[in-house]
Amino acid sequence: MLRLSLTLDAVVTAATGLLLALGAPLLAALLGMPEPLLRWAGVSLLPFALLVLLLARSARAPRAAVWAVVLYNGLWALDSVLLLALGWVSPTALGSAFVLFQAVVVAGFALAQYAGLQRSPALG
Repeated sequence: MLRLSLTLDAVVTAATGLLLALGAPLLAALLGMPEPLLRWAGVSLLPFALLVLLLARSARAPRAAVWAVVLYNGLWALDSVLLLALGWVSPTALGSAFVLFQAVVVAGFALAQYAGLQRSPALG
């Protein structure tokens, strides 16, 4: 379960990162969010996706590294909700739906990875 959740996280994160980084000009208008925010959020996701993929493919991932992924995902989901709740952006309805949807997906990855860590001390 842990390896699968890490692999899916890496693939979804890389796809989202590319979409945001490359599509920021178009998405900014559709989502009602600042183009630099979208672009740099996307760029920041790419190295994270690579790290998560490397962990998923490793014969034995360090438990602390997987915990770091769980915590990062949890913080990303929380920050996404705070972005809307605290009024840091004024997105369109589609923008709000996008932010909330990706927050739920990322929180789901964090929960699945947490559950996987409880069953196994490391990948193997």
